[in-house]
Amino acid sequence: MDRLIYTALSSARSLVERQAVVANNLANVSTDGFRADISTFKAAPVPGAGLNTRVSVSDSTPGIDFSPGPSIATGRALDVAIQGSGWIAVQTPDGNEAYTRNGNLAVAPDGTLVTQAGLPVLSDSGPIAIPPDTTISIGSDGTVSAIPVQAPLSAPTPLGQIKLVNPDPQTLVKGDDGMIRTRDGSSADVDPAVQVTAGVVEGSNVSPAQAMVSMISLARDFDMQMKMLESAQDNAQHAAELLTTS
Repeated sequence: MDRLIYTALSSARSLVERQAVVANNLANVSTDGFRADISTFKAAPVPGAGLNTRVSVSDSTPGIDFSPGPSIATGRALDVAIQGSGWIAVQTPDGNEAYTRNGNLAVAPDGTLVTQAGLPVLSDSGPIAIPPDTTISIGSDGTVSAIPVQAPLSAPTPLGQIKLVNPDPQTLVKGDDGMIRTRDGSSADVDPAVQVTAGVVEGSNVSPAQAMVSMISLARDFDMQMKMLESAQDNAQHAAELLTTS
């Protein structure tokens, strides 16, 4: 009897946790550059006296879906999308380095090139400063150049090159803030093979239809586990009645 309770209860708990992952993916279906989280189940034997016949179900280590999102043309000079694999390096509030595929960039009031979340975009020498009254262009290698508005025919002045990296996906993890980092917290090396396209942003790789189907399936599985717990309770009551009668 208790084996049924262990299995059903642990499975229901894991289904709730997995539902939260799917809900978070669905909430970010319109977030540029978002990478969906992946979670799977695993069985963990519960140690105890006698045979290990009790098994608990739990989520395995969540992974990341690295498949690309759709390319959306915007025509905006500060929008960039990475071609193929790779990441844009940014500076987090704690001063460390993180990575994103969200190329919807902007210029902060102090002239720093930042993401829409306000994180400075990094080059080899730190954040990139944009002078006032200039027109900005970003080359395929991530080089940011400026042309004065009052002298539109002058040669572009390079301001810095966006740090583009492409570490092994197996070495990457996603933080609670949605940013990608290396497992050991180290900074990834620049990869000159990574290229970007200006005037384009990459959308989320979450499929709304697939996420909705997954949520419905998880809800049905949760109901089934609840029915199994009800069956265990009914069986226990019937067994108690038989013992009382005898």
